[in-house]
Amino acid sequence: MQSPRATGRPRDARIDAAVLDATLAVLDESGYRRLTLEEVARRAGTTKPAIYRRWAGRERLVLAALARRLGEIEVPDTTCTMCDLGESLSVFIAAFRRMPPDVLGPLYADCSSEPELRAEFMSALFDPPRAAVAQTLDRAIARGDLRADLDVGLTLDLLASFVHYRALFGHATTDAHETERAVETLLHGIATDYPHLLAHSLGLSEPPVRAHELHHDAPAT
Repeated sequence: MQSPRATGRPRDARIDAAVLDATLAVLDESGYRRLTLEEVARRAGTTKPAIYRRWAGRERLVLAALARRLGEIEVPDTTCTMCDLGESLSVFIAAFRRMPPDVLGPLYADCSSEPELRAEFMSALFDPPRAAVAQTLDRAIARGDLRADLDVGLTLDLLASFVHYRALFGHATTDAHETERAVETLLHGIATDYPHLLAHSLGLSEPPVRAHELHHDAPAT
């Protein structure tokens, strides 16, 4: 049985590249909220229908453009776990810095209500640096530098949250010094004697009273 012949003109890769370049240029100059497909088409020397034939909506076009700028992500393998984890955090930081300012927040807001679109957002922009850093953790586990029972997914969230939180709210820096301190804190831990804290918690005869429970059962006066 013969496969059906393709119909229509073949997709022109030059138009694809021109549209993605134009999208990034508009994002850098005007931001996400002011980006229009008409302006992108004008700069790319094409038409709005031509863009819609390639990307079903503004959100998917912007995701494709940002993913192109993000590019391939690699992390070092120097056999120095502290060094590599520091560089891994730098991977997350660099990924954010490749994004035009004030784009991720509103773009995520537009994608979050549609599960498929939200999945595309995560796959295009968050999964690549996360997967790269996971390689660093896996290598460190294989070397015996990290515990074999380490929850890699949770550790990735802890590493990523340092970058995401500071990048979104801008309350503190993510320079090389802060990155080094974050790695040291994660590897060293924050308890002076964790076994003692755990034993104390398990040895409590009654659970501690929560602040919101203090007046819950108080007798009426």
